[in-house]
Amino acid sequence: MANHASALKRARQDDKLRIQHRAQKSTMRSAIKAVHTAVAAGDKAVANEILKVAVSLLDRAGRKHLIHPSQASRRVSRLNTCVKAMA
Repeated sequence: MANHASALKRARQDDKLRIQHRAQKSTMRSAIKAVHTAVAAGDKAVANEILKVAVSLLDRAGRKHLIHPSQASRRVSRLNTCVKAMA
């Protein structure tokens, strides 16, 4: 356990950030799953709509280093490929 005031504050900040990051990652993963579900159902209009949301969440996660920026780019690319393959 932290003994200094600065270490205690850092621990509090880390706890708050951990909760925020978990929520953002969960939202991101849910959006990705929604795109895959729409693709599996064959609903191109819904897939394109959800894809915009998922791309936005992935780009934001990459910018904030929630995930590695290259990983965000790769996931966006793969989602785009899935949706375009529906044609």
